[in-house]
Amino acid sequence: MPKLPSPCIDVCKYKREGHCIACSMTKPQKKAFKSLKKEDQRHGFVQLVMAQQAQMGKFKAWPAVYEKKCRNKGVTVPLLPEG
Repeated sequence: MPKLPSPCIDVCKYKREGHCIACSMTKPQKKAFKSLKKEDQRHGFVQLVMAQQAQMGKFKAWPAVYEKKCRNKGVTVPLLPEG
């Protein structure tokens, strides 16, 4: 069974107080996600990213791009906010 992919959508511009303008993760968070082995931990992490985006003003294209990334990997997409 494929793993839930990282919330990173390969924009990687850290202009919001150290947070990426697209996925809202910091560099340490991106590194931490890679170490998560259990699927429930990965889903929880994606929920954290969505909460960060809600607080910081989300990148409107992120949900659609991440959903496509998940589909391409054959992974069930976690509940994403409406654009």
